[in-house]
Amino acid sequence: MRLHSLALLGFCLLSCPAVWAEEPVEDAPADSADAPAASERPLLPERSVSDAQTLEQRLDKREQQMLQASAESFLALWLPANVGEPSGAVILLPGDVENADGAAAVGPLRRKLPDAGWHSLSLTLPDPDGDPLPPRSAASETPAPTDGEATNGEDESVADVAPEQTTTPAATELTAEQRRQAHVERVMARIDAAIAFASQQQARDIVLLGHGSGAYWAARYLSERQPDNVQNLLMVAAELPAGFAPPLDEMVAQLTVATGDFYYKDQATERMAALKRLQASKRAKLPTYIQVSMKALPGNLDVQQEQLYRRLRGWLTLHIRAAGS
Repeated sequence: MRLHSLALLGFCLLSCPAVWAEEPVEDAPADSADAPAASERPLLPERSVSDAQTLEQRLDKREQQMLQASAESFLALWLPANVGEPSGAVILLPGDVENADGAAAVGPLRRKLPDAGWHSLSLTLPDPDGDPLPPRSAASETPAPTDGEATNGEDESVADVAPEQTTTPAATELTAEQRRQAHVERVMARIDAAIAFASQQQARDIVLLGHGSGAYWAARYLSERQPDNVQNLLMVAAELPAGFAPPLDEMVAQLTVATGDFYYKDQATERMAALKRLQASKRAKLPTYIQVSMKALPGNLDVQQEQLYRRLRGWLTLHIRAAGS
């Protein structure tokens, strides 16, 4: 009987800690569902805004011009012609993946054109919204923790970020077509501002020069707005931005300005698109549309840039149309 009582007492002593462990601790934090929601991570600015901020830090302040387009200001890069009597101003529009000092074409051209007697004004264009990508958030820029640093709490904080926290309310309220139209209006307003600035510099002739998708925006602007003081268009490696219409060959047929269409014949897609534009110009009987093929030199970018500059300079010398003519 004594042995039985001792065994029973031992069992009770062993089982008590298990019971105590299952009881809730009064000082434990409240359930995560009752905790305040994690603060939303701020959206990063548009890529074009980030690029502009980098250019502001890197380039001479005398080159920088903050222009006003509707309700927003944007960076443009200005270099005056290196001659006593400038021929005019060339306004450069970069492609979607470029900035106002892009290394592929816009940057070298804006620096070389002043030696040919032309002011250069290179624009920062807003990010494209025709085929929108998810907005960048601070979370997407943060490096992932290493295996030794990750914790359950960190995993939950990432999972708790809802999709709507990575988009702005304005973007969610607009349809895709409305976002495209808003982008068109932003681009057109910036070109308006650039032309107004060039006119203030007493530019005798103003030329729009677009590279990549920038060529599309230059052509569309001239096709729709038809400004009296811009009678010349230069397109380099023209591209149609994703999600936008009409195609470039349709717009080319409607242009009444002197047009130089420069393309790289080595690229099959670019060559076929250039052929469609040429055929459209012939059907429309455009006497001032000139197409120039070039050879791409990806292994020697400096030579390719010099080739492009010389071809453009030749066109500006031989085919410029004075405003009002």
